[in-house]
Order: sequence, then C-alpha cells, then structure tokens
Amino acid sequence: MMKNTKKVPLEVEVFDLLQQSAMMTAREVYRFLLPHKLTVSQFGTLQALYRHGPLCQRDISDQIIKTTGNMTTVIDNLEKRSLVRRLPRDSKDRRYNTIELTLEGKELIKKILPQQTRAIKQVMGKLTAKDLEHLKTISMIFCISS
Repeated sequence: MMKNTKKVPLEVEVFDLLQQSAMMTAREVYRFLLPHKLTVSQFGTLQALYRHGPLCQRDISDQIIKTTGNMTTVIDNLEKRSLVRRLPRDSKDRRYNTIELTLEGKELIKKILPQQTRAIKQVMGKLTAKDLEHLKTISMIFCISS
C-alpha cells in the first residue's frame, strides 16, 4: 500500500510522467544495441553521420543533444572500433574537428537501423494513430520553444 502522497502541481505531475515514459520507452527501444555493444550516444552519432554525412563534433552534439565534452569520449570510442574517423583539421580554422563514418561504420548502421525501426514500431504501436499525431504535435511545441 502506498503512503499518502502530497499533491503536486499538474505541470510537475505531467513532467514526471513524460520523463518516466520517455526513459522506459527508450530502454525498450534501445535493447537492440546490446549485441552490437553500442551506447545510445554512439548509435545516435552513427545515425547522424549516416543521415547527414561528415559533421563537425559540435554539430553531432547538437544532433544527439549531448555536451561537446561527452562527444569527445563517444567519438574516441567509436574511432577505437574503426566505426568513425576524424578528418584532418582545416588549416584555416583548426577549431572544427570533422568526423565521418568509415565503411565498417556505414555497414553497421545500415544493418541496425531496421532493428531500431522495428523496436520503435513495437513500442509505439501501443498508441493509436490519433494518439501518435497528438503526441507529435505536443512534442513539436517543446522542440520549437527550446
């Protein structure tokens, strides 16, 4: 039996539910990464590079919503596995470190993207099309206002 809980503002209650559902949904969806020994950040990096081509480290961090400091570790680990490579820095502007997929990285991401799609469909399939459209509209409001 749960203890008597204090009343919280509706905004706090909804935020907590959104956060919990996002974490639980992500945990379900990203289980397919375990056999490939990839973290969610590593997968997001591979996916961003596959979709957009070579990117500077800052653009990757913006794409996957990670700090640039965290991105260094993510890219270092992907580079150790020969999934990405750092291109030589531009002699005119050495601040930008461009990253690209290797052939091995391209093959891996092409192999696992369908697994991600299946996992997402399975998890999100619990919602009706109308619910998905409503959730999309709500999500876009947050993305635009951020």
